[in-house]
Amino acid sequence: MPKRIPSLSGYGLAWSTRQRTLVIAAGLAVLLALAAVVALLTGRTTANESQTAEPSAGSNSSTSSSASAPASAGAVRVANPPQLADPVAFAKAAASMLWSYDTRTTSRDQQIAGMRAWLTTETQYAGWSSISAQVPDPVLWSRMADQNQYATATITEGHYPSAFKEALADDPSAITEAYIYAVTVTGKQQIVWKKGGAGAEDRSLTLAVQCRPNANCSLVAIAPSVAP
Repeated sequence: MPKRIPSLSGYGLAWSTRQRTLVIAAGLAVLLALAAVVALLTGRTTANESQTAEPSAGSNSSTSSSASAPASAGAVRVANPPQLADPVAFAKAAASMLWSYDTRTTSRDQQIAGMRAWLTTETQYAGWSSISAQVPDPVLWSRMADQNQYATATITEGHYPSAFKEALADDPSAITEAYIYAVTVTGKQQIVWKKGGAGAEDRSLTLAVQCRPNANCSLVAIAPSVAP
C-alpha cells in the first residue's frame, strides 16, 4: 500500500482522546468559569478523510527542495487576525488560518509565530498550548517541506454548539466574566504536494474565542467538538 504523505491536516490527532479531552476541558473550565458548560463541552475533534491521490515514490526523501522551490500562485502564509467583533465570523477566519499552511514559503517557527498573533492577550485565559500543539514537530515539518506541501481551506459554516447555547440560557451572566464563546466551524482542507500530489479532507473544529464588547475578537483555545 502506498505511504500517505505527512501533513498538518491531522491537527490535534496526535493527542489521545483522553489527553485532548482532559487538557482542553480543564482549560475551558477556567475560561468560561462555568462548570455546567465544561461538563457539556466534552468530546473529540473529528475529521473525515477522503484522500484523492497518493504521493509519488520517494516521498520520504531526506534532501529538502523547499529552499529552491518558487512561491507559486497557490502559496499560503499565515493570515493576520481580522478585526472582527462577531464570534462566529472570527472563529471561521481562525479555522481557515489553522487549516492553511505552506511549507514552501513558511518555516515552522514562522508558522507558530503567525498563529500566536491570533491569541488573546489576556494570559489568564489563553490556551496557547492547545493551539501550538497543532503544528507538527520539526522533523515532520521538514518532511512536509521536502514535498513542497501546502494546504488551503474552504469554510462551510460556523455556529454556536447547542451545549454552549443551553448553558448560556441557564446562566446568561456567565459570559460576562471573560466573554468567551464556543463556536463550531466546518469546512474542507485541500492539500497539495509536488509531482501532482493532492488530497482533501472534511474538517470540523470547535474553538473558544474571546470577543469583549467594543473590542476585536481573539483566539483563546481549541476545544473539543460538541453536539450541533
